[in-house]
Amino acid sequence: MRRIALFLATNIAVLFLLSVVCHLFGIDRMAAVQGIGGLKGLLIYAAVFGMGGAFISLAMSKWSAKWATGARVIEQPQSEGERWLLETVRRHAQNAGIGMPEVAIYDAPEMNAFATGMSKNHALVAVSSGLLQQMDREQVAAVLGHEIGHVANGDMVTLTLIQGVLNTLVIVAARIVGRAVDSWLSGGRDNRGGGIGYFVTVMALQVVFGLFASMIVAAFSRWREFRADAAGANLAGRGAMISALQRLQAGHGESSLPNTLAAFGIAGPLAAGFQRLFMSHPPLDVRIAALRDAPSAR
Repeated sequence: MRRIALFLATNIAVLFLLSVVCHLFGIDRMAAVQGIGGLKGLLIYAAVFGMGGAFISLAMSKWSAKWATGARVIEQPQSEGERWLLETVRRHAQNAGIGMPEVAIYDAPEMNAFATGMSKNHALVAVSSGLLQQMDREQVAAVLGHEIGHVANGDMVTLTLIQGVLNTLVIVAARIVGRAVDSWLSGGRDNRGGGIGYFVTVMALQVVFGLFASMIVAAFSRWREFRADAAGANLAGRGAMISALQRLQAGHGESSLPNTLAAFGIAGPLAAGFQRLFMSHPPLDVRIAALRDAPSAR
């Protein structure tokens, strides 16, 4: 639950910061003056902030992931285990038709792994030391297949596109409604500066619309986990993928991954009731059942 709250808070904080910056530099006032008639300019401005921020984060994802987790990229294997890890990733990447990603290990007690990167051929796959210690090689190979599946499916880019488009729509919708509310509060007068009603409405609606946008992003994130599980089953075997998920289920605890990487881990935090709409991962038992019911998986 704490990580779900952090995920929502981060998205809302970004939108809040954008609103403050736009207000301080007069961008919001221009949007208020132009109203719907200036929709083209508003869309351009919203896209620059909404899409631009998302893709800057994606472009920096490999560097920031290494920095945040202290991951060590394996350039020259220092043990037989590291050689096996590299060869397994190389084999999966070849079978999936993508370029060889960087392979890294980061120090963490929990069983976890993630993949990130700007493109399919320039990705990073990282596994925790806890995963290597607590899973057998068949299970680790399945987890690596799952992460390679994310890369081959282009999940990082797609998730960024969805987040960017939704951020853009949130910014635009909040300002259009804010203009209408400000006009109503001023009795239809042309408040060319963008009054307090406009600013307060925009700030409030960005929180509300941002919550709905987060639900959509989370729904896609859950769906991509099923596809990555299927990829892991195809690359390493259905039995191995199920076994790996069962091992995660038995030892799953709080992840030490930073909030920005939590959605890219092999498993995510659980929630109940309304909070389930913001989960980045489906429950492990649901994923296991989906693999067992999939006729095409090995």
